[in-house]
Amino acid sequence: MAESASVEANINESTPNIQPVAPESETSSSKEETSDTFNDFYNEVKAIEKRDSVLTPKQQIDRLNRPGSTYFNLNPFDVLQIDPDTPLADVKKRYRQMSILVHPDKNPDDIERAQKSFDSLNKAYKTLENEEGMKRCKEIVEEAESRTDEMMKQKKKQLKKGGKPTDIPEDDRVQYKHAVYVQTCKLFADLERMRREKETREMHEKKRKAEEDAEEEDKRKMQKEWEKNFEASRTGRVDSWRSFKSGGKVKKPKGFFRPPKPKAEQR
Repeated sequence: MAESASVEANINESTPNIQPVAPESETSSSKEETSDTFNDFYNEVKAIEKRDSVLTPKQQIDRLNRPGSTYFNLNPFDVLQIDPDTPLADVKKRYRQMSILVHPDKNPDDIERAQKSFDSLNKAYKTLENEEGMKRCKEIVEEAESRTDEMMKQKKKQLKKGGKPTDIPEDDRVQYKHAVYVQTCKLFADLERMRREKETREMHEKKRKAEEDAEEEDKRKMQKEWEKNFEASRTGRVDSWRSFKSGGKVKKPKGFFRPPKPKAEQR
């Protein structure tokens, strides 16, 4: 999509500065300390996310209408601010909670943006409200993880080939989750683009078929009119031929058959 490049830049700018994961050469105690530090940090981040996940009506409306929202809002997990492993019962609760915040009736001073936000929530919820829809969306996240893993593998391979350390930002768990998130958004955007292209092709095919059907109908009507006129002029043609054979003066019969004028083809 047109917004993809700028949106990805915005995503990258919003990533918090994370200290790199300690190299494998550290002692066991250092690794445990690093792991504990990371876990503390990650838990703190999740606590902040949970605290700010509801926000105020204005903040939610701003979030769902932010630059690149057309791109971001294709990801139902992002719209509802939930993890892919969230149970369906909790998805429903989350939707109700957020839809009340952004409902147009609750935001009469910003009704247009509120309606757009409400529509985005509705679309996200309808995508995830059943097992099949949730399964398809989870598969997209799994594909994003697979692509991210392959990307990391290729990065490390290039670094190793160049004789450089193979540590990369995505080795950090938070950076990895962010990379998966970016890839997930891209996949949802690609699916939407393909859906629209298919819809456009089907629309053109439907229009073409309708034009062909109309053309065939015109031909049938013309043929029917020709046959009708041909039959109507049969008697006159027979009398004219008999008169000619008997040496009489040929008179042009009334209602002499004239083929219908062809209609110009319309497209």
